[in-house]
Amino acid sequence: MSLSTETAATGAAEASAAQARAACYADSATFRTARIVRHARIAENTWRVRLDCPEIAAAAAPGQFAMLRIPDRHDPLLARPLAVYDCHADDVDPGTGHASAPPGPSAAARFVDFVYAVHGRFTTALKEIPAGRDLIVWGPLGNGFRIPPVEHLVLVAGGIGQTALLGLGRERLRANDRGLSAAPATRVTFCWGARHAGLFGGLDDFRAAGFDVHLATLDGSAGLRGTVVDLLDARFGPDALPHRSDSIRIACCGPDPMMAAVSRWAAARGIGCDVSLEAPMACGIGICFTCVARVRDDAGGWDYRRTCVEGPVFDATRIEW
Repeated sequence: MSLSTETAATGAAEASAAQARAACYADSATFRTARIVRHARIAENTWRVRLDCPEIAAAAAPGQFAMLRIPDRHDPLLARPLAVYDCHADDVDPGTGHASAPPGPSAAARFVDFVYAVHGRFTTALKEIPAGRDLIVWGPLGNGFRIPPVEHLVLVAGGIGQTALLGLGRERLRANDRGLSAAPATRVTFCWGARHAGLFGGLDDFRAAGFDVHLATLDGSAGLRGTVVDLLDARFGPDALPHRSDSIRIACCGPDPMMAAVSRWAAARGIGCDVSLEAPMACGIGICFTCVARVRDDAGGWDYRRTCVEGPVFDATRIEW
């Protein structure tokens, strides 16, 4: 077999395996109507909605998402993707930490939280829907994070990108209540960048989970004045980085330019980096091809991959930014 033939065969096998995995994500998704139990503004232009949806709450893995749609509305017609932010066995009040009812006999997760920024017709309409009303939801979807065992996990968020990262850090610190098995990390650092301090919503969730939290704002109103990459430079200078690059890894979510910059920062230091892409989606199950991203292959070229089923999480070095 020639080298080119072998490379093509390997690429075809990888593509076939990716398609098989993608089919599993879509085929195992739950489609149902779920009741809103809590819905509140948590920061400037940012809201948190909790659904009573045990099928998704118990099954969702860190980095997965769900498609949400408002019933009986035709504008917007299509559902929108929201990352699974948090899951709970009890309806715990995010503001006080107290459950609104005594814990049930089962520890299985029942409630699922989504955090979103108001931008566009769907989220503008969604923020007006009170607790007690229903949403149409299907999921969990996507591949989620598959990060190898690592001592120090660094979570890097820009804008609303924190929504994809809370569950991952909790799982790796074994600080969640869902019984998920994962390789433990001894330390989780969370670096979050935003335009100004008013956009940080839910910081207590990350601190309560045991993360080492650091902030950056462009206007200097909270944390370091600058970008999240400036924050990485400040927190991880040459003397602060471990001697073994495989003992630290980055998981990142946010605007594409920010993720590209973090990817370059990590690559220059030999640190592995996984990114969760925030591509617009119409179906969420791989049919419409509206969410494609350019992903490099082993032969040095690239092809389009569907963010909804072959992602949203990719090795940052594979993305053709």
